[in-house]
Amino acid sequence: MNNPQLNHRGELQHLLSIEGLPRDILLQILDIAESFCGVTEREVKKVPLLRGKSVFNLFFEPSTRTRTTFEIAAKRLSADVINLNIAASSQTKGESLLDTVANLSAMQADLFIVRHAQSGAPYLIARHVKPHEHVINAGDGRHAHPTKGLLDLYTIRHYKKEFTRLTVAVVGDILHSRVARSLIHGLTTLGAPEVRVIGPQTLIPAQVGALGVRVFHDMRAGLAGCDVVVMLRLQSERMRGALLPSAQEFNKHYGLSSEKLSLAKPDAIVMHPGPINRGVEIDSSVADGPHSVILPQVTFGIAVRMAVMSIIAGN
Repeated sequence: MNNPQLNHRGELQHLLSIEGLPRDILLQILDIAESFCGVTEREVKKVPLLRGKSVFNLFFEPSTRTRTTFEIAAKRLSADVINLNIAASSQTKGESLLDTVANLSAMQADLFIVRHAQSGAPYLIARHVKPHEHVINAGDGRHAHPTKGLLDLYTIRHYKKEFTRLTVAVVGDILHSRVARSLIHGLTTLGAPEVRVIGPQTLIPAQVGALGVRVFHDMRAGLAGCDVVVMLRLQSERMRGALLPSAQEFNKHYGLSSEKLSLAKPDAIVMHPGPINRGVEIDSSVADGPHSVILPQVTFGIAVRMAVMSIIAGN
């Protein structure tokens, strides 16, 4: 079956999900991102790769961190960036999603960065854009957040050099986390031998084992001997019903403390997609401690998004 993300030459046309992407393309993105990390350290932080291109940020769901990093990345590539104010747009007046995109396309758009509460919305848009236009999924429902997964992969490779000997634990609200799905697909594609998911039964999908992960409901057992610990934010805005007794109860059993972290390897790194709920999924002593690479993740995110945009717009 054809991959809707790839053109007829097998090159990246859109980035909709890490799932189904070849290993070579994932490594290409990580390698190019590494070269862009040097750009972010220059006095003049710009390269002309997207000069004359128009990038439209279409965020139908609120986000500060992701939208800002996409905007910075596009501007560092010398693109023109247009942020659509969805709250004041024609969407609130009943215009369809595709009509909105068609009107923006008429304004000579080249790249759409799409965040939407409905899973599959970026796929729908990608099927209807012109051949020279590209779509990047900045998060759709519970489905995928590919650039976030890629920046996590980049962070892991930066600190651990390679994937083939790593044990990685993803902890918390797996059920609602598009970040977790994207990261798991990336880790398994790049050869991580053991990926664990840790959390209460109510927050772990019934079929998650089919993704090639080991499931733990006891956090201490799940953390034992891990090289990488990825904490997830509790997705309270996506929860329906009483999936947890309380945030305090969650912290007691699944919050990352220094004591629990001591069960992982001595050189383990701790990651978190942000924003952090301190005292719920992670203690401040860990978030701000020597194992934490949470802030470098944010920095790497700019280089990774520069890489994705430069590859896609060049194909």
